Amino acid sequence: GVGKSLVTTLLAVAKNRAAKRQTANGAESGGIAILDADITGPSVPNAFHLLTMAESDGTLLYPVKTQEGISVMSINLLLGNQTQPVVWRGPVLASAIRQFYSEVAWGEVDTLLIDCPPGTGDVPLTVFQSLPIDGIVIVTSPQDLVKMIVKKAYNMAGMMNVPVLGVVENYSYMTCPDCGKKLSVFGDSHVDEVASELGIDVLGKLPINPEFAEKVDWGVCYEIELPEIEPAAEKLKGLLTDIEK
Repeated sequence: GVGKSLVTTLLAVAKNRAAKRQTANGAESGGIAILDADITGPSVPNAFHLLTMAESDGTLLYPVKTQEGISVMSINLLLGNQTQPVVWRGPVLASAIRQFYSEVAWGEVDTLLIDCPPGTGDVPLTVFQSLPIDGIVIVTSPQDLVKMIVKKAYNMAGMMNVPVLGVVENYSYMTCPDCGKKLSVFGDSHVDEVASELGIDVLGKLPINPEFAEKVDWGVCYEIELPEIEPAAEKLKGLLTDIEK
Protein backbone atom coordinates (compact mmCIF):
# COMPACT_ATOMS: atom_id res chain seq x y z
CA GLY A 1 0.00 0.00 0.00
CA VAL A 2 2.94 2.41 -0.17
CA GLY A 3 2.45 3.02 -3.89
CA LYS A 4 4.88 0.66 -5.62
CA SER A 5 2.54 0.15 -8.59
CA LEU A 6 1.87 3.88 -8.83
CA VAL A 7 5.59 4.64 -8.88
CA THR A 8 6.14 1.89 -11.46
CA THR A 9 3.47 3.25 -13.80
CA LEU A 10 4.55 6.88 -13.35
CA LEU A 11 8.18 6.00 -14.07
CA ALA A 12 7.11 4.04 -17.15
CA VAL A 13 5.01 6.95 -18.43
CA ALA A 14 7.81 9.45 -17.74
CA LYS A 15 10.43 7.30 -19.46
CA ASN A 16 8.10 6.61 -22.37
CA ARG A 17 7.58 10.35 -22.91
CA ALA A 18 11.34 10.90 -22.76
CA ALA A 19 11.86 8.12 -25.31
CA LYS A 20 9.34 9.73 -27.66
CA ARG A 21 11.16 13.07 -27.35
CA GLN A 22 14.43 11.33 -28.21
CA THR A 23 12.85 9.72 -31.26
CA ALA A 24 11.37 13.06 -32.35
CA ASN A 25 14.85 14.58 -32.12
CA GLY A 26 16.29 11.85 -34.33
CA ALA A 27 17.86 9.70 -31.62
CA GLU A 28 17.22 5.98 -31.47
CA SER A 29 15.22 4.82 -28.49
CA GLY A 30 13.71 1.46 -27.55
CA GLY A 31 10.34 0.81 -26.00
CA ILE A 32 9.24 0.81 -22.37
CA ALA A 33 7.61 -2.22 -20.76
CA ILE A 34 6.16 -3.27 -17.40
CA LEU A 35 6.22 -6.79 -16.00
CA ASP A 36 3.59 -6.93 -13.26
CA ALA A 37 5.18 -9.40 -10.86
CA ASP A 38 2.55 -8.85 -8.18
CA ILE A 39 0.67 -12.00 -9.17
CA THR A 40 -1.75 -12.04 -6.23
CA GLY A 41 -2.48 -8.31 -6.32
CA PRO A 42 -2.04 -7.10 -9.91
CA SER A 43 -3.04 -3.48 -10.46
CA VAL A 44 -0.99 -2.24 -13.42
CA PRO A 45 -3.61 -3.15 -16.09
CA ASN A 46 -6.28 -1.17 -14.24
CA ALA A 47 -4.05 1.89 -14.06
CA PHE A 48 -3.93 1.90 -17.88
CA HIS A 49 -7.51 0.66 -18.39
CA LEU A 50 -6.30 -2.43 -20.23
CA LEU A 51 -9.30 -4.63 -21.00
CA THR A 52 -7.82 -6.65 -23.88
CA MET A 53 -6.63 -10.15 -23.04
CA ALA A 54 -3.02 -11.03 -23.80
CA GLU A 55 -2.74 -13.24 -26.88
CA SER A 56 -0.57 -16.27 -27.52
CA ASP A 57 0.74 -17.97 -30.64
CA GLY A 58 1.05 -21.27 -28.78
CA THR A 59 4.68 -20.63 -27.94
CA LEU A 60 4.92 -17.03 -26.75
CA LEU A 61 2.60 -14.61 -25.02
CA TYR A 62 2.24 -11.11 -26.41
CA PRO A 63 2.09 -8.14 -24.05
CA VAL A 64 -0.80 -5.71 -24.26
CA LYS A 65 0.02 -2.15 -25.32
CA THR A 66 -1.22 0.87 -23.42
CA GLN A 67 -2.59 3.92 -25.19
CA GLU A 68 0.89 5.46 -25.07
CA GLY A 69 2.58 2.32 -26.40
CA ILE A 70 3.93 0.83 -23.16
CA SER A 71 4.00 -2.99 -23.23
CA VAL A 72 2.40 -4.66 -20.20
CA MET A 73 2.24 -8.26 -19.05
CA SER A 74 0.20 -9.14 -15.98
CA ILE A 75 -1.74 -12.12 -14.69
CA ASN A 76 -4.91 -10.02 -14.97
CA LEU A 77 -4.39 -9.94 -18.74
CA LEU A 78 -4.73 -13.73 -18.78
CA LEU A 79 -7.74 -14.15 -16.50
CA GLY A 80 -11.27 -14.11 -17.85
CA ASN A 81 -12.44 -12.35 -14.70
CA GLN A 82 -10.21 -9.64 -13.23
CA THR A 83 -11.61 -10.24 -9.74
CA GLN A 84 -10.72 -13.93 -9.85
CA PRO A 85 -8.23 -14.58 -7.04
CA VAL A 86 -4.89 -16.24 -7.75
CA VAL A 87 -4.38 -18.73 -4.92
CA TRP A 88 -0.96 -20.16 -5.70
CA ARG A 89 1.90 -21.30 -3.52
CA GLY A 90 5.44 -19.97 -3.81
CA PRO A 91 6.87 -22.37 -6.43
CA VAL A 92 3.96 -21.73 -8.83
CA LEU A 93 4.31 -17.95 -8.36
CA ALA A 94 8.03 -18.22 -9.08
CA SER A 95 7.36 -20.23 -12.24
CA ALA A 96 4.86 -17.62 -13.47
CA ILE A 97 7.39 -14.81 -12.99
CA ARG A 98 10.02 -16.68 -14.99
CA GLN A 99 7.49 -17.34 -17.76
CA PHE A 100 6.45 -13.69 -17.85
CA TYR A 101 10.07 -12.82 -18.59
CA SER A 102 11.25 -15.64 -20.86
CA GLU A 103 8.04 -16.65 -22.66
CA VAL A 104 6.73 -13.21 -23.58
CA ALA A 105 7.52 -11.56 -26.93
CA TRP A 106 8.69 -8.25 -25.44
CA GLY A 107 10.22 -6.98 -28.68
CA GLU A 108 12.69 -4.09 -28.72
CA VAL A 109 12.60 -2.87 -25.13
CA ASP A 110 14.94 -0.23 -23.76
CA THR A 111 13.64 -0.37 -20.19
CA LEU A 112 11.69 -3.14 -18.48
CA LEU A 113 10.19 -2.09 -15.15
CA ILE A 114 9.15 -4.91 -12.80
CA ASP A 115 6.45 -4.17 -10.25
CA CYS A 116 7.12 -6.43 -7.26
CA PRO A 117 4.83 -7.27 -4.34
CA PRO A 118 5.88 -6.09 -0.86
CA GLY A 119 8.35 -7.79 1.39
CA THR A 120 11.26 -10.14 0.82
CA GLY A 121 9.35 -13.30 -0.10
CA ASP A 122 9.26 -15.74 -2.99
CA VAL A 123 8.47 -13.29 -5.81
CA PRO A 124 11.17 -10.66 -5.12
CA LEU A 125 13.63 -13.51 -4.51
CA THR A 126 12.72 -15.09 -7.86
CA VAL A 127 13.07 -11.73 -9.63
CA PHE A 128 16.49 -11.11 -8.10
CA GLN A 129 17.77 -14.63 -8.80
CA SER A 130 16.21 -15.37 -12.20
CA LEU A 131 16.10 -12.08 -14.10
CA PRO A 132 18.98 -9.82 -15.22
CA ILE A 133 18.26 -6.93 -12.85
CA ASP A 134 20.24 -3.70 -13.28
CA GLY A 135 18.97 -2.35 -9.98
CA ILE A 136 15.99 -1.79 -7.71
CA VAL A 137 14.07 1.27 -6.59
CA ILE A 138 12.75 1.08 -3.04
CA VAL A 139 9.35 2.73 -2.53
CA THR A 140 8.50 3.87 0.97
CA SER A 141 6.34 6.25 2.99
CA PRO A 142 7.19 8.74 5.77
CA GLN A 143 6.26 6.66 8.85
CA ASP A 144 9.05 5.95 11.32
CA LEU A 145 8.53 2.21 10.81
CA VAL A 146 9.84 2.48 7.25
CA LYS A 147 13.40 2.73 8.52
CA MET A 148 13.29 -0.98 9.25
CA ILE A 149 11.45 -1.84 6.01
CA VAL A 150 13.87 0.11 3.81
CA LYS A 151 16.85 -1.47 5.52
CA LYS A 152 15.39 -4.96 5.02
CA ALA A 153 14.93 -4.30 1.29
CA TYR A 154 18.41 -2.79 1.06
CA ASN A 155 20.01 -5.74 2.85
CA MET A 156 18.13 -8.26 0.68
CA ALA A 157 19.40 -6.51 -2.45
CA GLY A 158 22.92 -6.68 -1.02
CA MET A 159 22.58 -10.41 -0.38
CA MET A 160 21.51 -10.87 -4.02
CA ASN A 161 24.25 -8.54 -5.34
CA VAL A 162 21.64 -6.26 -6.90
CA PRO A 163 22.40 -2.50 -6.86
CA VAL A 164 19.93 -0.20 -5.10
CA LEU A 165 19.38 2.70 -7.47
CA GLY A 166 17.64 4.81 -4.87
CA VAL A 167 14.48 5.32 -2.85
CA VAL A 168 11.22 7.10 -3.66
CA GLU A 169 9.09 8.39 -0.82
CA ASN A 170 5.36 8.35 -1.54
CA TYR A 171 2.72 10.18 0.56
CA SER A 172 5.50 12.60 1.46
CA TYR A 173 3.21 15.57 2.02
CA MET A 174 -0.09 17.14 1.04
CA THR A 175 -0.50 20.71 -0.15
CA CYS A 176 -3.40 22.51 1.54
CA PRO A 177 -5.82 23.60 -1.20
CA ASP A 178 -6.68 26.78 0.75
CA CYS A 179 -3.36 28.17 2.00
CA GLY A 180 -0.81 26.20 -0.05
CA LYS A 181 1.05 25.00 3.04
CA LYS A 182 2.70 21.58 2.85
CA LEU A 183 1.25 19.25 5.48
CA SER A 184 3.09 16.14 6.72
CA VAL A 185 0.03 13.91 7.03
CA PHE A 186 2.00 10.80 8.04
CA GLY A 187 4.53 12.64 10.17
CA ASP A 188 7.93 14.05 9.39
CA SER A 189 9.90 12.39 6.63
CA HIS A 190 12.80 10.12 7.56
CA VAL A 191 13.83 9.17 4.04
CA ASP A 192 16.82 11.53 3.82
CA GLU A 193 18.15 10.23 7.13
CA VAL A 194 17.77 6.57 6.12
CA ALA A 195 19.15 7.13 2.62
CA SER A 196 22.20 8.93 4.01
CA GLU A 197 22.83 6.13 6.48
CA LEU A 198 22.66 3.51 3.71
CA GLY A 199 24.53 5.61 1.15
CA ILE A 200 21.73 5.64 -1.45
CA ASP A 201 19.98 8.45 -3.31
CA VAL A 202 16.52 9.87 -2.69
CA LEU A 203 15.03 9.81 -6.18
CA GLY A 204 11.86 11.70 -5.36
CA LYS A 205 9.30 12.74 -2.77
CA LEU A 206 5.76 12.35 -4.10
CA PRO A 207 2.80 14.25 -2.67
CA ILE A 208 -0.61 12.97 -1.62
CA ASN A 209 -3.14 14.05 -4.23
CA PRO A 210 -6.68 12.63 -4.49
CA GLU A 211 -6.53 13.32 -8.23
CA PHE A 212 -3.88 10.61 -8.61
CA ALA A 213 -6.17 7.95 -7.14
CA GLU A 214 -9.03 9.14 -9.33
CA LYS A 215 -6.98 8.94 -12.52
CA VAL A 216 -5.66 5.48 -11.63
CA ASP A 217 -9.21 4.31 -10.86
CA TRP A 218 -10.33 5.60 -14.26
CA GLY A 219 -7.36 3.94 -15.98
CA VAL A 220 -5.77 7.16 -17.17
CA CYS A 221 -2.60 7.20 -15.07
CA TYR A 222 -0.80 8.64 -18.10
CA GLU A 223 -2.72 11.88 -17.54
CA ILE A 224 -1.13 12.44 -14.13
CA GLU A 225 1.11 15.49 -14.23
CA LEU A 226 3.74 14.99 -11.54
CA PRO A 227 6.96 16.99 -12.02
CA GLU A 228 8.43 15.26 -8.94
CA ILE A 229 8.75 11.98 -10.86
CA GLU A 230 10.63 13.47 -13.82
CA PRO A 231 13.98 13.91 -12.01
CA ALA A 232 13.68 10.33 -10.74
CA ALA A 233 13.16 8.98 -14.26
CA GLU A 234 16.08 11.06 -15.57
CA LYS A 235 18.33 9.98 -12.72
CA LEU A 236 17.46 6.34 -13.29
CA LYS A 237 18.46 6.76 -16.92
CA GLY A 238 21.85 8.10 -15.85
CA LEU A 239 22.34 5.40 -13.23
CA LEU A 240 21.46 2.65 -15.68
CA THR A 241 23.90 4.11 -18.20
CA ASP A 242 26.63 4.00 -15.57
CA ILE A 243 25.79 0.37 -14.77
CA GLU A 244 26.01 -0.58 -18.45
CA LYS A 245 29.50 0.91 -18.63
